[in-house]
Amino acid sequence: MFTSNSDREAELRAFDETKLGVKGIVDAGISTIPSIFINPTSQKNNAVDKDVRFDVPIIDLHGGENCIDHRKKVVEEIREASETWGFFQVVNHGISDMILEEMFKGVRGFFELDNDVKKGYYSRDYGSGKFTYHSNADLYTSIAANWRDTFVCMMAPNPPSSDALPPPCREILIEYSKQMMNLGKTLFALLSEALGLPQSHLYEMGCLEGLNILGHYYPACPQPELTLGTSKHADGCFLTILLQDQIGGLQILHQNHWVDVPYTPGALVINVGDALQVENSP
Repeated sequence: MFTSNSDREAELRAFDETKLGVKGIVDAGISTIPSIFINPTSQKNNAVDKDVRFDVPIIDLHGGENCIDHRKKVVEEIREASETWGFFQVVNHGISDMILEEMFKGVRGFFELDNDVKKGYYSRDYGSGKFTYHSNADLYTSIAANWRDTFVCMMAPNPPSSDALPPPCREILIEYSKQMMNLGKTLFALLSEALGLPQSHLYEMGCLEGLNILGHYYPACPQPELTLGTSKHADGCFLTILLQDQIGGLQILHQNHWVDVPYTPGALVINVGDALQVENSP
């Protein structure tokens, strides 16, 4: 089926102007997905080589602050994982299961708001610093739209007032941000040591000055084989801390193989971003 550029542009604009995102399509009771979401690379991107076994490193941070020997072990594990994977998971990171669960609830709560209320937050002005939501930041430039909706909020260095945050996720966004900043400081100290530098090096470089929180919502899809929730990409920031739910689905590229990152209760997935790699390249 041939779709002209003008037809596709019209479809994209019509979808965008609903301000209801992918959830709005699902709520309408569709049985086939719109053509703008059909990704010709979806099956290729999802093809995990089942004959090759890789396990994403899981690093236990417990005791890393007070036990010298364990800290040395953690630093070495982070150094190796960062060099060979660019990813690792952390457990015993000091953030309670209750806070993680409240964050899940807060994300769901926002996207399940009444449509008229949620529309008020819809915007493509991502640099405003305000809490906004949208569907696909690259909607008008990507080969295909991803099957997800996203909210974005800059929580540091200049967070919005609490009144500017949606009630379903207001309190947890504030608390979760504090916890992420604390964990970020710990991770940057460990990464500094892994680079053979003083603990404060990356912190003093300003790596912890900004914090963006994104909440992704992936509605049930009637034809999941034709689309992707998140297409292949790299993170351009210093560090990404990802909270993955029990549904899983995250994949990373390692040694030219797509590797599933299984859900690990209580774990956070850490991605060493492009900016940190560039800053520390020889």
